[in-house]
Amino acid sequence: MRGLSGRAGSGPKTPSRGLLTAVITATAVLAAAGLLLSGCGTGGTGARDEGPADASSVAVPPAASIPSTGESPQPAVNAVQLVKNDPNVSASVKQGLKPCAGDQYPVDVSYGKLTGGSVDDVVINVLTCDDAVGMGSYVYREHGGRYENVFRAEEPPVYAEIDRGDLVVTKQVYEKGDPVSNPSGDDVITYRWSGNAFVKVFSTHNEYSKAVGGSPTVAPAPVG
Repeated sequence: MRGLSGRAGSGPKTPSRGLLTAVITATAVLAAAGLLLSGCGTGGTGARDEGPADASSVAVPPAASIPSTGESPQPAVNAVQLVKNDPNVSASVKQGLKPCAGDQYPVDVSYGKLTGGSVDDVVINVLTCDDAVGMGSYVYREHGGRYENVFRAEEPPVYAEIDRGDLVVTKQVYEKGDPVSNPSGDDVITYRWSGNAFVKVFSTHNEYSKAVGGSPTVAPAPVG
C-alpha cells in the first residue's frame, strides 16, 4: 500500500510513530467490531434475541407484604356466666344449666354479625345433657363494653343460628306419642334486626314423614 511504503520506487523504510499508532488503533477497532458481530448472531445470547432476559441477570423485587388490618380476634365470652347472670333468662333454664361431665356445659356458642355493631353478636343455645334438646336460645349484643340480651326463645325444643346476617330459629314440633328423637315436624322462623329489635320476616313449617325411620329394616329373603 502506498501509505505504508513511502514514495514509489524507493527502498523499505521504517514507518513513522504516527503511522504505527494509526495502524494499532485501526486494528483494535476491527477486533472490537468482530467481537460485536459475534455477539449479535443468532445463537440465543445476543442483543438481537427476543424474549425474556436470562434469569440470573434479572433483579427480583422483594415480595409484597400483606397489609395488616390492625384488628385483633374477638375474645370469647363466658357463655355460662353470661346466661346465669342474665335476669332475662328463666329460672328453669338456669337451674338446668349444669355440667354434663367435669366442667363441660351443654352450651353452643356462635359469633357473627346480626345487629350491625362493630363487635360480633353472640348466639347462645342452652341444651340438655342427655338428648341435646334446646332449652333456650339467646342473642347478646355488645353495648358500652357489656353484652345485653336482645333476643330470647325458651319454648323447648328450640335452636338458633346465624344465616347470612339473619337470625334463624328452629322449633321442633311434637305430637302426642312422639319420642324425643322423632318429632313430627318443625317451624323455621327467620328474624332480622330492625335497628332496636329483631322482627319476624318469614317462617316455614315442615312435616316429617312417618313412613321412614319408624321401624327396623328387614333384610330381604335370599333368592332361590
